Amino acid sequence: MFKKPLLLSVLISCVSFAFAQQRPQYTQYIFNNFLLNPAVTGIENYTDVKLGYRSQWTGLEGAPVTAYFSINAPLGTNFTEGDATAFPASGGENPYSRSYLRDYRAAEPHHGIGFTLVTDKAGPIDQTNVAATYAYHLGITEKLNLAVGVSAGFNHLYLNTSLITLENQDDPALRNINNNQWKPDAGFGVWAYGGNYYVGVSAQQIIPQNQYITTGNNSNLSKTVPHYFLTAGYKLYLSDDVTLLPSALLKFIKPTPTTFDINMKMSFRDKFWIGGSFRKDDSFGVLAGFNLSSLVNVSYSYDITTSALRTVSNGSHELVLGILLNNRYKLSSPQHGW
Repeated sequence: MFKKPLLLSVLISCVSFAFAQQRPQYTQYIFNNFLLNPAVTGIENYTDVKLGYRSQWTGLEGAPVTAYFSINAPLGTNFTEGDATAFPASGGENPYSRSYLRDYRAAEPHHGIGFTLVTDKAGPIDQTNVAATYAYHLGITEKLNLAVGVSAGFNHLYLNTSLITLENQDDPALRNINNNQWKPDAGFGVWAYGGNYYVGVSAQQIIPQNQYITTGNNSNLSKTVPHYFLTAGYKLYLSDDVTLLPSALLKFIKPTPTTFDINMKMSFRDKFWIGGSFRKDDSFGVLAGFNLSSLVNVSYSYDITTSALRTVSNGSHELVLGILLNNRYKLSSPQHGW
C-alpha cells in the first residue's frame, strides 16, 4: 500500500493524465504557438528564443512543474533582408498601426528551422521531449501566407521508483519494471496567416506507442494518444495604438472530451499588454507582459483553478522570457505572434 504523501503524488499524475493531456499544458501558448504547431517555425524575421516555466496547481504535493526552451528562425535571403515585414533599419513604423495592415503583403517564400526542449515533472514521473522542427512558408495570394511544418525528436519518460514507498518492498507491480525509456516522437502542422489573423491545425505525438512504462508481464500502465489542435486569432483595432486580440483553441485528445480555451489580449502600442483566458472545466487566467526592448520581453500569467482541484490548489503560475536575436529592424513586438 502507498504511503499517503506518495499516493497524493500518484493521484495528481493520474488526474493530469486523465483530465488534461499527456503533454504539458500552457496558458501562454498564445504568445508562442510554436509550442503547439511546427508550421510557426521561422514566421518572424528574427531568431525567436523563449524560456518558460510553469508551476501548476501550486500547494499540491507532486503537482506538475514544466520548463521549456524554444528557438526558431527563418532561412532565406529574400525574407530576412527584405519582405513585406521588413522595416527600415531604424525600426520603421509601429507594427500595430493601421498603415502596416493596409500595406501588408504576403512574405517571400522561405524556410524555418527550430528546436524545442520541454521537461515536465508530475509526482514520480519525469518526462522530457526533445524535437527539431522545419517549416516552409509560401505566399499563396497577395496577402495570405500558408506554412506547413513538421517536428521530429524523442520523448523520454522516467518513473522515479525511489519515490514510491510500499508496505511490501518486493511488490510485483515494481518488479523488473522498465522505468527509463526513450521513444521516437513526431508532429505536423499547417498555419495560414495574414496581417491581422491566423488559423492553424496541428497534431502532436502521432507515432503510436503501445506503452511508456511496462512491467515484466507487459501490462500497460499508460498509452500514448495523438493530440490534435485547432486554433485561430484576429487583431481588432480600437485605435492606431490599442488593439484587441481575441483567439481560441480547440483540443481533441481521446478518450477525454473535446475541450477549448478562449483568450483575449489588449495590447498598448508595442510596450505592454494585459489579457485573460478561460479554459473549459479547468481555470480562468489573467496575463500581463512587457516588451522591455528590441531584445527582451517578459510575460506572466496566473490561473485560478475551477475544476474539482480548486479546494486544494492555490492556482497555477507561468513565467516566460523572450529574446529577439538578429532583430535587424529593432522591433520590440512580434508581427505575427502578436
